[in-house]
Amino acid sequence: MKRIYSVLVENRSGVLSKVVGLFSRRNYNIDSLAVGETDNKDTSCITIVSTGDQRTIEQIEKQLNKKIDVIKVKTFREHESVCRELMLVKVKYNKSNRRDIMENCEIMKAQIVDMSKTHMIIQVCDTPERTNLFLKMLQGISVAEVARTGTLALQKCE
Repeated sequence: MKRIYSVLVENRSGVLSKVVGLFSRRNYNIDSLAVGETDNKDTSCITIVSTGDQRTIEQIEKQLNKKIDVIKVKTFREHESVCRELMLVKVKYNKSNRRDIMENCEIMKAQIVDMSKTHMIIQVCDTPERTNLFLKMLQGISVAEVARTGTLALQKCE
């Protein structure tokens, strides 16, 4: 089972290390990790995506709530949230594949954000599943580099 943990923490050095250490000490895997300051400079939001059985998921939430620097923990499933991931892809292009790349960008609502005579950088901001799909669509093209953020998520409005 996959769960998303939205962890509001005090914005201080070492807090991220403590939270990630909790996962490594207990041998829990982190599928995705994203951290950023909130609208209040004194707090940060850590978004963690992890997979495990019911017991593991409950343990992760309990252990996170025990941390002194943790203010609040929200746990939710993917279908209960709006999830986005940012991905930048640098591809090598030529006259024969340029049109295909641009058509793929149009289909996936991706943007070409930088370009030279031989390379272009494409930006995709979408669900993790659709960013993976975009990479698969580019398989026949020479992908030079890929950079991805972790999943960001907010619980859906009620």
